[in-house]
Amino acid sequence: MPAVDSLDTMKSHQTAQTMKPATAAKKLGVYLPATPAEFQEGVVSRAELDALQADPPEWLRELRREGPHPRPVVAAKLGVSIAGLARGGVTEPLTTEQIEALKQDRPEWLEKERATQAEVRKEAARLKQRDAERAARDDDPRR
Repeated sequence: MPAVDSLDTMKSHQTAQTMKPATAAKKLGVYLPATPAEFQEGVVSRAELDALQADPPEWLRELRREGPHPRPVVAAKLGVSIAGLARGGVTEPLTTEQIEALKQDRPEWLEKERATQAEVRKEAARLKQRDAERAARDDDPRR
């Protein structure tokens, strides 16, 4: 059998792309140990992930609403970096209630990390503007 024919046959029998539960949880923005056992123990196909995102079941809606939340979500909700969380001593997942309490208490580390994050964003915006101006100058036919 020629190689081309066998490749055509293989294409028609492709299996669905799957991912580990940890990868799916990360893409869904949830803390894996808080998900149901059947989610943690199985594999998730692309189609299943798309379905979970399009029409989340109650357990997923509740996890997103109440937590516990993984570090990237906690950092985003607090307006700091993941490294900033670590510097502040936050190493465990937090619930929405705990995050709100931190926002109310406004500990010194949180204020400092928010200021640092604001400076990082400001510098990134400045560099983006500078690069856009350089690109516009380089594209100028009068030069």
